[in-house]
Amino acid sequence: MSAETSIKVESVSKKFCRNLKKSLWYGMKDLGSEILGRPYGGKGELRPDEFWAVKDVSFELKRGECLGLIGRNGAGKTTLLRMLNGLIKPDCGRIEMRGRVGALIALGAGFNPILTGRENVYVNGAVLGLKKKEIDAKFDEIVDFAEIGEFIDAPVQSYSSGMQVRLGFAVASAVEPDVLLLDEVLAVGDVSFQAKCFNVLADMRTRGVPFILVSHNMHSVARYCEKVAFMKQGRVEFLGKADEGIARYLADNRAAGGDDTIGPDWSVVHGSGRVVFTSARFTSMNGETLQSIKVGDSLCLEVEYECPHEPPENPVFDVCIRSRGEQLFQGTNKADNIEFGGLGRKGVLRLCLDYLPLNVEYVDFYFCLMDGKTGELFDWKRDLRLHIDPDAKQVGSVRLNAQWQVLPCQ
Repeated sequence: MSAETSIKVESVSKKFCRNLKKSLWYGMKDLGSEILGRPYGGKGELRPDEFWAVKDVSFELKRGECLGLIGRNGAGKTTLLRMLNGLIKPDCGRIEMRGRVGALIALGAGFNPILTGRENVYVNGAVLGLKKKEIDAKFDEIVDFAEIGEFIDAPVQSYSSGMQVRLGFAVASAVEPDVLLLDEVLAVGDVSFQAKCFNVLADMRTRGVPFILVSHNMHSVARYCEKVAFMKQGRVEFLGKADEGIARYLADNRAAGGDDTIGPDWSVVHGSGRVVFTSARFTSMNGETLQSIKVGDSLCLEVEYECPHEPPENPVFDVCIRSRGEQLFQGTNKADNIEFGGLGRKGVLRLCLDYLPLNVEYVDFYFCLMDGKTGELFDWKRDLRLHIDPDAKQVGSVRLNAQWQVLPCQ
């Protein structure tokens, strides 16, 4: 591998057997053959009841890059991640990893349920290559980040799923890995902890730590990954830019009868909760509510918010417009040199656009609010859908004139 390459995967394949008895028999035969120095010669072939969980996967990941691993359930994403972490062995191909690998692949993976949280921290730290003195120095930091408190000396089997995730991520990030592997388990944690985790990921990325993120949340994938690998039936169907990969995944999901959008869930806060979004609507420039729009018309997005705690100063309102995975617009008030100042306890964040440069039947809005200095994520929502009048499709300029405002609640 080159000095800048952290992960190199070459033609990796892994097969499993549907029949338990045959699986045990095949495993014994393969193990015996390897012990005798005669590896099973049919690794590239399937025996009765076997299937390819991962087939002929190749990619490279350089320092500071983030790869989103996407696909429907059963596509082979977690199997591939487990091979990258060394938990299972590939049947074919080669995997090269540079440096210390931190991973959170399955809920409680690596935790002994009868050991306490404290004992598991030391065991996991040792597995990841840390000496006891190093773990001692980081222990308080791990406990504080995991928010375990007095439960650190309780057996892990008494922990909730969220507590296990918090402790697992705290250990994986505290060891300062050279490569980080993350599965969907972050979705189990509460929203405030999710925000902390993604802030850590952003910091790692600035330090050049590459990571692989497996997720069904396309907003997270689009936000943190510049490229994706879309997997289907064990194979990589697409490897490239995130927008195009997400579009292919959504198209495949629709073709299979799935729903590629669920719309915002206003009852859930996806962040620290210092500011929360309560509702949103589309309006014309004069405030008339819109259910659909003609391409070329002006448009305003109005998002109502509340501040349960002390309102932040000069927050950043980030809005992204997508259509079937393709990013059409993304901007912030900060990028346009607009400061909101101090927010009120309640209010409306407003973004007005001259027109939509689209030739599609609908567009989805993704938006979030964060601290302009620390990057703390307060709340985000996704898939707020606006339908386009089918009789007025046209293509306009990609450049939009964005106007950002904060208004008091009506």
